Amino acid sequence: MSNKKALLNTAIGLIVVGLAIWFWKHPRADQAAATPQAEAPAGGRHGHGHHGPGGDKPTPVTAATVTVADIPVTHTALGTVIPSAVVTVTSRVAGQLIQVAFQEGQLVKQGQLLAKIDPRPFETALGQIQGQAARDQALLKNSQIDLERYKTLQAQDSIASQQVDSQASLVQQYQGTVQGDKASVENAKLQLSFTNITAPISGRIGLRQVDSGNNIDTTTPIAVINAIHPIHVVFTLPEDRITRVVAQSQSNAGLHKLKVEAWDKGNTRRLATGVLESIDNQIDTTSGTLKLKAAFTNEDDHLFPNQFVNVKLFSETIPHASVIPLNALQQGPEGAFVYKIVADSKGEKVVLQAVTVGHSDAEIAAITKGLQPGDRVVSSGIDKLKQDAKVRVKDPNHAVDPAEQAGDSGAGDHTNGDANGQADGQGRKHRRSAAAGA
Repeated sequence: MSNKKALLNTAIGLIVVGLAIWFWKHPRADQAAATPQAEAPAGGRHGHGHHGPGGDKPTPVTAATVTVADIPVTHTALGTVIPSAVVTVTSRVAGQLIQVAFQEGQLVKQGQLLAKIDPRPFETALGQIQGQAARDQALLKNSQIDLERYKTLQAQDSIASQQVDSQASLVQQYQGTVQGDKASVENAKLQLSFTNITAPISGRIGLRQVDSGNNIDTTTPIAVINAIHPIHVVFTLPEDRITRVVAQSQSNAGLHKLKVEAWDKGNTRRLATGVLESIDNQIDTTSGTLKLKAAFTNEDDHLFPNQFVNVKLFSETIPHASVIPLNALQQGPEGAFVYKIVADSKGEKVVLQAVTVGHSDAEIAAITKGLQPGDRVVSSGIDKLKQDAKVRVKDPNHAVDPAEQAGDSGAGDHTNGDANGQADGQGRKHRRSAAAGA
């Protein structure tokens, strides 16, 4: 009996210990239900509140008011400065170069002496031709005298008519020879004048490519002259802008040409102001662009050949356009639109408003249809918006929005509360462990 009683007591003890361990690991249902109820308000204030009953909070945005202005349509492009004319200076006769009469890089005038070739061989050739011409002139004169004598004798029936005709033919031969001699003399003088090499155009001359003392011919380059007064800038525009530019250039042909400005590489300083001079006759199929050429007087020499510049072409002016910041303009599957701010019974909301863009640049967009002066559109905070979304317009003069700052403070309190709650939970767990051990 004593052994059975001992076994029964041992079994009862094991059952009690097992139940104690089970209750320690599994708290009561009322305690488990109390925990999420206590944490629910804190969770409502923390990030997920947008999806709960209190989550219909307005999105903070920055607004811009639609204004009215006359907007000039400006087309920007990258251009290359080119001379209005380029001439490679060469000699027109072969000979020894005995003088270079220009300074490299200087501005030269048309007809200015640039170089000189040894003229002595050409002077000698001219003298020979002039001597031959004098001889032929004397023969012509003598034949003419003989012809007059023969005509007198023919009138007296002293000589045959055939002799007179032969003499007349001889006179004509000498006349042709003398005429050829005159042309030869003029050609020799012209060749002699070519020994003085002059500037064919006005412009800036480059580095000399041959030195004095060399024998040169008609293929030897001496220097290159670039005409820079005026100077041209070649640039390209996309094909979708060509129709408007061509129409404006044709309509202004009888009044004034379209204005063009050339700016430096950093687009911070205007170098020159000119006019659109010509448009190419075909579009480049590889790039879908068309070449245009602008002319500049370049009196101050701010433009230099082969220089890269930023080009601004002013084609027209859009009158009374509705102007908004460029960052307020959005693009969708159906075209351009903006988020227009409208009044709501509970505050303000946004609606998608389709617009027609007349022109845009790096800062503004000119709207020709869809907005009225005084309308407000969202200019920042757009990525969180959708149709009929509630918004709250922030004050752009404050770096930190007061409402957002208050929300951040609440989140901080919630974080501290969670930390404290976790600490209390850890303490209770420790006390239960100690009690079980006892």
